[in-house]
Amino acid sequence: MSPSCPFDVCDGSGFVYDEASNTAYDCRCRAQRVAQARARSLSAVIPRRYRDVSFGRPPVTDIDPHVVTATHRYADTIEEQLDSGRGLWFMGPVGTGKTTLAMLVSKAALSSGRSVAIYSLPRLLNEIRETAHGSDRSHVDLLDRLTAVDLLHVDDVGAERTTDWVLEELYSIVNARYEDQRSMVITTNILDREALCEQISERTVSRLTEMCDEVPLLGEDRRMDLRLA
Repeated sequence: MSPSCPFDVCDGSGFVYDEASNTAYDCRCRAQRVAQARARSLSAVIPRRYRDVSFGRPPVTDIDPHVVTATHRYADTIEEQLDSGRGLWFMGPVGTGKTTLAMLVSKAALSSGRSVAIYSLPRLLNEIRETAHGSDRSHVDLLDRLTAVDLLHVDDVGAERTTDWVLEELYSIVNARYEDQRSMVITTNILDREALCEQISERTVSRLTEMCDEVPLLGEDRRMDLRLA
């Protein structure tokens, strides 16, 4: 049985039938259904550590309230943000809450029935390496799926050892989503733009800057604070 239409327009098939003209046309939900189908082989699961996080309790309530408010505003308007291809770029030192906030955005997208892929950059590159050893078709298919998903969430951008191959694959993903106006949520530990350009290339940084609103997080490593408490 097909899932119900989120817009209450079609019967869940993704098509609307017009009896007067005896024609069928795409429902508003069809694009979402196609994206979800293509994203099924991607990682769309919120890790166990982040499944219970919310805006109303720690550790989120311990983060700079201006940053939390900006993230909450984006999550509350997730449909509009994804439709317009806008994203968020969380940047700051290790342990300041970047991944937690990014996971809240991904949870909001999933709750709205949108397709999401969640990766750390090293894990994503490992999956690309595996397909690269197979047929050209499987490699291209993975890149197509990464382009089609409504929201691509990538943690630890800039953490991978830089090689020409890494730079090219990362650029291919970012550029494809840039051209298709698809949203990304990313986290980086590097605050300095020049250093980031050296790590992931200036052309990739340029596209991410245009695609995403930058959200800087400052402060100490909260994981160490918890350990010392």
